[in-house]
Amino acid sequence: MIMEMITKKREKGKKRVAWGITGSGDRLVDTVEIMKEIKERYQNDVDIIVYLSKAGDLVVKYYKLADSLKGNFGRIRVEIDANTPFLAGQLQVGKFEFLLIAPATSNTVAKIATGMADTLLCNAAIMGLKGFVPVYIMPSDYRKGIVVTKLPNGRNHKLRIREEDAKHVKKLAAMEDVFILETPEEIYQVFQKHFRPKEA
Repeated sequence: MIMEMITKKREKGKKRVAWGITGSGDRLVDTVEIMKEIKERYQNDVDIIVYLSKAGDLVVKYYKLADSLKGNFGRIRVEIDANTPFLAGQLQVGKFEFLLIAPATSNTVAKIATGMADTLLCNAAIMGLKGFVPVYIMPSDYRKGIVVTKLPNGRNHKLRIREEDAKHVKKLAAMEDVFILETPEEIYQVFQKHFRPKEA
């Protein structure tokens, strides 16, 4: 009983990070593995709360990552509408240190870039920025060209990144308090910037 009280007290003192996952499978597996490592490294200082868009929920199941996410991050919040769960409000009043959206579909990137707040994660990003909360976004479509991604069965799949999608990324990068990540490995730097890692 005493240990439970101590644990709860410690958890109350932790900083909170919102991690949003959209409906992109590109580098999703790598991102989940890196976030699991980060959670372990910063377990004494940070609570990472996972939010899935409606499409993100489907893709996580498609890649068979749902159990891994739940086992490592606890309860997973899934989008019902743009304000449910009420992530946007919590971000705007400073309940989170920052919002990370990784991976982010071209649809999500375009909506945030053009101010459309009709989905959970787009609304959260826009409301968070109004409250001076940093937003880190890892677009699945980073620059124009051909990319090769992996399907759930391990096969390679070639995709064309359109110039229109790349332009939305550039527009996001020019916005105040929005930071664009090109690779999952850059997420380590984000946490290093905001928190101190657990001592070995």
